[in-house]
Amino acid sequence: MQFPLTLTHVLARTEKLFGAVEIVSRRPDSSIHRSSYGEVCARARALASALSAASLERGDRVGTLMWNHAVHLEAYLGVPVAGCVLHTLNLRLHPDELAYIIKHAGDRVLIVDETLLPVYEKLRGQIHPERVIVVSVRGQLPFPECESYGDFLTQGKPGYELPQLDENEAAAMCYTSGTTGVPKGVVYTHRSVILHSLAAALPDAFAIAQADSVLPVVPMFHANGWGVPFAAAMVGSKLVLPGPRLDPVSLLDLLDQEKVTRSGAVPTVWMAILAALDEHPGRWKLQPGLRVLCGGSAVPESMFRAFDRHGIELIHAWGMTELSPLGTVCHLKSSLVDRPESERMATRLKQGLQAPFVEIRAMVGDQEVPWDGETLGELEVRGPWIASSYYNLPDLQERWTTDGWFRTGDIVNVDPEGYVKIADRAKDLIKSGGEWISSVDLENALMGHPAVREAAVVAIAHPKWAERPLAAVILKDGCRAEPEELRAHLSQKFSRWQLPDAFVFLEEIPRTSVGKFQKSRLREMFAGWEWDQTAGGSA
Repeated sequence: MQFPLTLTHVLARTEKLFGAVEIVSRRPDSSIHRSSYGEVCARARALASALSAASLERGDRVGTLMWNHAVHLEAYLGVPVAGCVLHTLNLRLHPDELAYIIKHAGDRVLIVDETLLPVYEKLRGQIHPERVIVVSVRGQLPFPECESYGDFLTQGKPGYELPQLDENEAAAMCYTSGTTGVPKGVVYTHRSVILHSLAAALPDAFAIAQADSVLPVVPMFHANGWGVPFAAAMVGSKLVLPGPRLDPVSLLDLLDQEKVTRSGAVPTVWMAILAALDEHPGRWKLQPGLRVLCGGSAVPESMFRAFDRHGIELIHAWGMTELSPLGTVCHLKSSLVDRPESERMATRLKQGLQAPFVEIRAMVGDQEVPWDGETLGELEVRGPWIASSYYNLPDLQERWTTDGWFRTGDIVNVDPEGYVKIADRAKDLIKSGGEWISSVDLENALMGHPAVREAAVVAIAHPKWAERPLAAVILKDGCRAEPEELRAHLSQKFSRWQLPDAFVFLEEIPRTSVGKFQKSRLREMFAGWEWDQTAGGSA
């Protein structure tokens, strides 16, 4: 049968079969709000009806500036089934960058958490949405253009019927600023979201079943929340949504109290959780067989071994916003489980096997490299939930090959079993705490300071944040500049977590034979850098 793969069917299935399943949200004041899929789905329908009554049309964008909680889940379901496009906004970005993204996407409506109104205030002079709807606990509406989310839900028409959608209509979008230049929008269709959800729930992917209790630590504003909210709703899993409090003790309390069996976060979160487990032995009784997915940057062997000691299964994964984001997940094949422990660990440290329907190849020029576990090439991918272009940026189509593969920019090798290992990044990006930082953008801004002649920024390994930026600076003759002065200069354009943690002043910066900064040499020079553990990094 020709049956459209749309989120409308997920909504109907979830409310019909799993209406009593619990949704747990932690509020900013740490209190717990308990609802159910039945309530969430009913409010998602009310949201869809209200958007229709507000004259939003198919394809119109609705931006969300929210943490992980039940109302954000309502938007995940309600906005797409109305025929609109859910546009999750990364609240960690600089206000100027957020304003650009909102304007470039053309968001007609914004839904904003009350606790994030200070973020909205910093950019409200630069944007002009038609409606600003505030999810309020205390009833604060400080700006005249704001209206209550609760009141907005009552504005829908009685008897509203959801529109009949085509599976190739847009359902959601995210922006990535992972490379130099302007942020880039990635649009996901209903079909791609459904297929991604089916694959993500598989046992050899995120392994989400109806009986699971799932805590997505990864923000719902970041890369679709790794697709976990959609997949969990599809299968009817209990969802535990942590809100803005992501400190290790608060997360461990939720993992314990809500009997969580599945979770996912970037390595810095799991490092902090490990430290808390070691500091407070026996305080938390975590579920036997707890599986935690880890992506965003490479995980050190010591972290795998520490989780093993605590009886927690850590699973490596890799993805990108352009991939919705699932690309690879690392589970041992049955043929490998009897290998020596050292070999099993070496495999677990890799980013894993491609998900079903994701095809991969590693390329040097127009030649595919062999899967020998040694030869390096740029990873290229294609599949049904991988973007075919950036939204309204035709000049960036070179990221896709003429035969339809997406160039990831990651340099990898692939072993004979098919396991992918990321060796480096092609464009010297810095990935700190799971978030990208553009070295070139920082360099350009630094060289805008009147005392700076040249600047190069590189990623240096960091024990907590995986990588942090270090800036090598050459001052103009006769000029002086202190690190704090340069940091203050950068803070006009960048958020605090994006700023270099260290500045070194050099007489010259190593260059290649064609005159480019030789960043590999800089990384070698400062590989043993001793970081101030109290500085920077916080996202």
